Amino acid sequence: MTNSDIENPTADVIEAAGGLLWRETPQGRELALIHRAVYDDWSIPKGKRDPGERWQETALREIEEETGCKAKLVSFAGSTAYTVKGAAKIVLFWNTALIGDCVFTPNDEVDELIWLPVEEALGKLSYGNEKTLLKMVGS
Repeated sequence: MTNSDIENPTADVIEAAGGLLWRETPQGRELALIHRAVYDDWSIPKGKRDPGERWQETALREIEEETGCKAKLVSFAGSTAYTVKGAAKIVLFWNTALIGDCVFTPNDEVDELIWLPVEEALGKLSYGNEKTLLKMVGS
């Protein structure tokens, strides 16, 4: 345990939700990954809950905000937990299915959206906890 892990033990827990956004193609199932320029990372769409918002609503809102895609919930995928500047953060994820077409527009938060098969997504994701989640649900 490092000092950064315990510097903020009484901080509110950061609550976030996201979704593994899947689409079916003639080549098989693909997962949406986003690139966030500020962190220079590849991740699964996710973000903080708004006050009074249900976890599932957060997941769908964040998917749409970050990808330009509408989605529907399919099943609960799992959770991750880690610290951010010493504060505990929990993220709940759902498997979701694409509804219609995406209209992705790069912005300050997300500058790229890609669709990859599971094996390629595992190689592209920046975070071990998201890779572990994908390994559990992606087969």
